Amino acid sequence: MVEKKIEYTWLLVFWITNLINLKKIFISSDHAGFKLKETIKDYLTNKKVKFVDLGPKDDDRVDYPDYAHKVARRVKLNKNNVGILVCGSGTGMNIAANKHKNIRAAQCFNLKSTKLSRLHNDANIITLGSRLITKKNALKFVSVFLDTKFDGGRHLKRIKKI
Repeated sequence: MVEKKIEYTWLLVFWITNLINLKKIFISSDHAGFKLKETIKDYLTNKKVKFVDLGPKDDDRVDYPDYAHKVARRVKLNKNNVGILVCGSGTGMNIAANKHKNIRAAQCFNLKSTKLSRLHNDANIITLGSRLITKKNALKFVSVFLDTKFDGGRHLKRIKKI
C-alpha cells in the first residue's frame, strides 16, 4: 500500500512538473497592430495552437508599452514561454519588452532574421510591424519563430553575457 502511494505521488509530481514547463504563448498588440494580431490569432487557432491574448480587445488607441510589459512579464515567468507583439513598426514593442530582465525580444522583418533570432539569440518574444510586413509574411515569421529551437553551444555563452 505504501509503495502504491509513493508511485502515485511520483506520478503527480511528474504531471505537475510537465504542466508547469509547458510552453505558453502570449500575444498582444497596440491599436496599429490590432488587425494583424487578430489574423495571427486566427492562424494559431486553425493550427490548434493555444495562446493567451493579453489585449487590447479592439483597435481603440492604446499605449504600446503597456501591452509590451504585459507580455514580457508573462514570458519571463517560465523559460519555455514565448510572446508575440505587434505594433505599427515593431520597434516600440521591441524596445519596451527588452527593458525586462531575461527577455530577448527580436524585431523580425524576414525569414532569415526570424530564424536566426531563435537559433542564435534564443529570442523569446517576436515583434512585428504591421505597417511594414504583409499578413502572409507575418504568419510565416510566426510559424518559423514558434518552430525553431535555440542552437545553444557557442551561442549560449553569448546569451549569458546579456
